[in-house]
Amino acid sequence: MSDSRALSDRHVLVTGGAGFIGSHLTERLVADGVEVTVVDDLSNGTADRVPDGAEFVEADLTDPDALAGRLDDVDLIVHLAASKHVDTDRPHGQFDDNTRMTRNVLEAMAAADVTEIAYTSSSTVYGEAPRPTPEDYAPLEPISAYGASKLADEGLLSARAHSHDLTVWNFRFANVVGPRLRGAVIPDFVEKLRDDPETLTILGDGRQAKSYLHVEDCLDAMLHVIAHADDAMNTYNLGTRTTTSVDRIAAIVADEMGLDPEFEHTGGDRGWTGDVPKMRLSIEKLAALGWEPRLSSDRAVRRATREIIDELR
Repeated sequence: MSDSRALSDRHVLVTGGAGFIGSHLTERLVADGVEVTVVDDLSNGTADRVPDGAEFVEADLTDPDALAGRLDDVDLIVHLAASKHVDTDRPHGQFDDNTRMTRNVLEAMAAADVTEIAYTSSSTVYGEAPRPTPEDYAPLEPISAYGASKLADEGLLSARAHSHDLTVWNFRFANVVGPRLRGAVIPDFVEKLRDDPETLTILGDGRQAKSYLHVEDCLDAMLHVIAHADDAMNTYNLGTRTTTSVDRIAAIVADEMGLDPEFEHTGGDRGWTGDVPKMRLSIEKLAALGWEPRLSSDRAVRRATREIIDELR
């Protein structure tokens, strides 16, 4: 039995289920016979990504009443909804939005006696940490408001898990790639090269290197942890053992498009304010639970590039 089929007798509510990862997860669950409700304000997604067979509710989770009456028969919440742009011009607003959404979800869960939640955190909670970074690394010192909001949400979830009857699966993601990804380096390079096949501008010095996880591996890992980890607070890194540099991604995208552009760099060791230029998560804890990614970072980037090129034709 696949890990998602183990949820076939349950009702799962996915926040952010019209977005990149959320829509893929919803498709997987619906295909495996799971009852799914999607709640999304469509700020990062589109309604046509929600598959037939899932109920769709358009709602803004910063509204404390957004989930009123929606959780009466829900068994598990997968909370992906967030303001996701690390380089934001409203850092305090982003922090407030993300923590308010999570607080509202927790309050609605308490009112409806829902006791299980999977939360999508981020590698950004670690800040600029030694690599590979394990889950018990400390102190956690994020360098962006986005990372700070994810760390604050983890604190809210941990407090509720340890003081109430709540089970939390907390996922610290590497960079997740695949079809429907937008606003990230691969689709950015594809679109730039479609506009100008001769020159590609790369933010920073191109030597930024991070782990990239294909969305299908990401879903497999999430569902595996939910099925096999049963502590009150279950925190797992989701990533690969390898990294890929920005220059390498540029070369892969150019190769898949059949182009040989000149690379121009904006300079500096990071692409934007709050960017962590080097990131590789330890996945030893995940491996000990019995799961390993199928694709390395390079292979994940190449597969995602092909998928995104096909989408953007």
